[in-house]
Amino acid sequence: MTRAQSGSRQNPGQSTSPAYLKLMRSGELKTRIEEAQHLLTLCHVCAWHCKVDRTAGKEGVCHTGVKARVNSAGPHLGEEDVLRGWRGSGTIFFSQCNLQCQFCQNSDISQSASGREVEPEELAVMMLELQDLGCHNINFVSPSHVVPQIMAALLLAAERGLRLPLVYNTGGYDSLEMLHLLDGIVDIYMPDMKYADTDTARRYSKVVNYPEVNQAAVREMHRQVGDLQVDDTGVATRGLLVRHLVLPEQLAGTDKIVQFLAQKISSHTYLNIMDQYRPAYRASEHPALARPPTREEYQQACNLAREAGLNRLDDRKPLWRILREF
Repeated sequence: MTRAQSGSRQNPGQSTSPAYLKLMRSGELKTRIEEAQHLLTLCHVCAWHCKVDRTAGKEGVCHTGVKARVNSAGPHLGEEDVLRGWRGSGTIFFSQCNLQCQFCQNSDISQSASGREVEPEELAVMMLELQDLGCHNINFVSPSHVVPQIMAALLLAAERGLRLPLVYNTGGYDSLEMLHLLDGIVDIYMPDMKYADTDTARRYSKVVNYPEVNQAAVREMHRQVGDLQVDDTGVATRGLLVRHLVLPEQLAGTDKIVQFLAQKISSHTYLNIMDQYRPAYRASEHPALARPPTREEYQQACNLAREAGLNRLDDRKPLWRILREF
């Protein structure tokens, strides 16, 4: 058992059925979908609250209309161990992120209309195909601006036998209205906590009120699903997993973020402190982002988390070790 998994096992006999199945059987999922579709008419789907009618072909900050645009879908072995397991996380990458991070390493997806628009039927088929491939979960990457479309597809997929947990893999700029509709649908929330400072967020991700919005969203996510739980194989089934990317010169405000998690969320919050920042996209236009963080800066971030009282830091194993265990 790794440090990150310690204390996170499910209770004996605890159900591992995805949360959305209960809502599907009661008819509540269909009602939620109707409410979510209504939010598209005066768009409050993400935290921008653009108030455009996407059902009439108008587009807000995300440049996305009534149809979701999918860049790619497939098993992903690069996620956290608790998500990828040994068969991969079933990722579906959506184009046109609602953030404009100037250093995004996936800018060809997040900042463009790459991929293709899909109907709910097509999106449902993608989910079922990922399940057939043996993936441990369905992982929606950058879903914040297309939640109504995901929900519509989910109902179709669940009616045809989808039984995998859902991962909501977000940049963390999410609408509380939409998160409330996702209560009882999402099993695993995986938000970024990118910044602790409003001006920094505006400068490097072109977004307003990020810390306030982000912290409110993380509170709501944790209220819904609690601390991360894993099954006997070490694969996550439900709960909150937070990602925090270390930036050079302490630009991300790691000290404030880990204190927020430890004091306002839970000392058992599963936190992945990420060290993979490299200058990409438009980072060269911002001198402070021109270099990766040093090893000392990364280690300081980890130390800050431990000093704040967080006791479940992600501890990545080489994939060959995971495969050998199974």
